[in-house]
Amino acid sequence: MKKKTLMLTNQEDILVDLTFHDFPLELLKKFAKKIVQPYFSGNTNQAIKTLIQKTITEEEILKKNIITQ
Repeated sequence: MKKKTLMLTNQEDILVDLTFHDFPLELLKKFAKKIVQPYFSGNTNQAIKTLIQKTITEEEILKKNIITQ
């Protein structure tokens, strides 16, 4: 009997755990105090996810502007 392989069509369904190594505690504390608490109601996961997405979007906009000039 042949097995069927399920292909994931949406990679956004794949979640990963993220670990930081040798990350300065003070930097994390400042990030939590100045960014996470006031703008993301203390949700560090959402803050990191949103900021990564915004950075990628801004890079794509910048890249398009450089190419069209």
